[in-house]
Amino acid sequence: MSERTLPDVLDFVLPPELEATMPPEARGLSRDGVKLMVSHPADDRIVHTCFNRIADYLLSGDVVVINTSGTMNAAFAAQRTDSKAFVIHLSTHLPSGEWVIEVREPDGTGTKPFPAARIGEVYQLSGGGNATLIEPFGVPQNGRVRLWRAELKLPMTLDSYLKHYGNPIRYKYVPQTWDSRYYQTVYVTEMGSAEMPSAGRAFTPEIITQLVAKGVQVVPLLLHTGVSSMEEHEPPYAEYYRVPAVTAHTVNMAHANGGRVIAIGTTVVRTLETVADQNGLVHAGEGWTETIITPEHGVQAVDGLLSGLHEPKATHLAMLEALAPRDHLAKAYSQALEHHYLWHEFGDLHLILNPPRPVIEGS
Repeated sequence: MSERTLPDVLDFVLPPELEATMPPEARGLSRDGVKLMVSHPADDRIVHTCFNRIADYLLSGDVVVINTSGTMNAAFAAQRTDSKAFVIHLSTHLPSGEWVIEVREPDGTGTKPFPAARIGEVYQLSGGGNATLIEPFGVPQNGRVRLWRAELKLPMTLDSYLKHYGNPIRYKYVPQTWDSRYYQTVYVTEMGSAEMPSAGRAFTPEIITQLVAKGVQVVPLLLHTGVSSMEEHEPPYAEYYRVPAVTAHTVNMAHANGGRVIAIGTTVVRTLETVADQNGLVHAGEGWTETIITPEHGVQAVDGLLSGLHEPKATHLAMLEALAPRDHLAKAYSQALEHHYLWHEFGDLHLILNPPRPVIEGS
């Protein structure tokens, strides 16, 4: 996109005490023990339950689509030539071999964006590597450059380097570093995401077994997430995706037979809508997507969405409005605040469910 404009989205006040500061396991809960709010836009109904009851709300013939991308230890220490300390966040590995990165500076228990980075600056990395800023990546927001195209030179393989020197990306609302296992879903097949595709975090093998036993199919795709901007609420940049043929076929057959397609996370919506044609048929493929889902764009391939709770004015809220009217979302988020749901990657979950589509005879 030549311009990265922000859509008008839902606004509200998020109290700091409703920001999840640690994994559910550290709060005495099981992985699947987080709260679940189930929205039914068709009749404006909202139900409050626990995620481990999600199978109660899905139907035989539904298809659940998961993102099997794993979360990298994409944050690591760096030092400029003047010895000033920084933290680098890896975002996206470009086809050219270069990386999209964000340079951040320490700020209390967390970090904040460093807008004064300049072309040609070299950041020394632990273990003998370095990162050189080549040029800004994308269109500056509010006149500030956040992401950079950079050349990364490491003293070992990327996987080894991140294992030895990296940590999962975290923001200020998570005041301490947690082991990388807390940032993985149980169904990871390939590492590559800068930030956790967190909507799927609450799934366990037992939950997946319950769904399959009920006649709900679970199929994979892959989208490697880049870094979000919690500070600027930017729309997402181009991200790499891959949709297997079996997933495309299963989604299409579900719709042909009156089933629903439930996306586990906004990454899955973005991917499926990228490979869906104007008739809603999903096609296998891989590539880079810049698709941004808004109410105007609409959705062709998805009937439901499981997602975390999004910050005020976050652009992902525009995607939610493609599945549910704003007045329903406002009602749901108001109830989430009243019921003390927790926000962010370690928080509670929101399931939007629309009715099955009519089956078209002869389809």
